[in-house]
Formats: sequence, structure tokens, C-alpha cells
Amino acid sequence: MRIEDAVPQEGSTKRRRRVGRGISAGQGASCGFGMRGQKSRSGRPTRPGFEGGQTPLYRRLPKKKYFTVINAKEFSIVNVENLADLPANSEVTLESLLEAGILTSDKAPLKVLGKGELPVALTVKAAAFTAGARAKIEAAGGSCEVLGKAS
Repeated sequence: MRIEDAVPQEGSTKRRRRVGRGISAGQGASCGFGMRGQKSRSGRPTRPGFEGGQTPLYRRLPKKKYFTVINAKEFSIVNVENLADLPANSEVTLESLLEAGILTSDKAPLKVLGKGELPVALTVKAAAFTAGARAKIEAAGGSCEVLGKAS
């Protein structure tokens, strides 16, 4: 394949509109822009986003990279790889993880994430699981139990 072989698909492109080339061309004289006004003058009429002097939308929005989520759910998170050192067939809860020193706070419900591998079978009781974490726990021979509603 050569660079000259890279052409658009047949029928995917249309020829450009040639305005101001006489009445037989279909867009003669005023070229479809009307008689008078800013939008009929030559050159780009206004820049993209211009709203006639009103503060445009891109300046009215907050200058943040994110918008805070109202009533966001907060979780104490733990990855599957952190559970690998626990003894086999043990029950994993928020309290047991605090006792083991894996977590340091119990202010939010527990959520298990799927990073890493799990070689031992565990019974994990948490408020939420990711799909990957659930698959890895069950593949190791363990079980997942969802506790109530996550706050």
C-alpha cells in the first residue's frame, strides 16, 4: 500500500459549494447569506462560541476539571492483592481487616476492588464488590456476600 492509494471511500465525500459564481451556480450574488448584517460580510462572521457579547457558555461554567457529585458514596477500599496474606477459609469483614492492620478507618463501608491475584479461598463480606474482584474471589474457591445497602 502506498500513500497515493489512501483515498476516501466512493460516495463518502461531496464537492465543496462554490458560492458567488453567478446565478446559474445556485448560490450567486449574496451567496445565500442574505442582504445585510454581520453574518453576510466576508470572512468568518464570529468566532466559534461567540454569543453576541453575552458571556459565552465556556466562560460561564466553573473552571474545574470535575464537578463534585452530590451525595457521593464513600467506601473504605481494599484490593484483592491485600487479602492474599490472610489465612485460608477465614471470614473477611471490615472489622477483621481493621484488626489485621490492612485498613485504618471504619468510617465508610467496605468495597473490594480487583487489583492483584488471590491464591487463598476466603469468605468476604463487604458492602460492594467490583466484577473483577468477585470473579477472582470465586475463582480461588471463596465466596462473596453483600452486606445491606451501601450508604
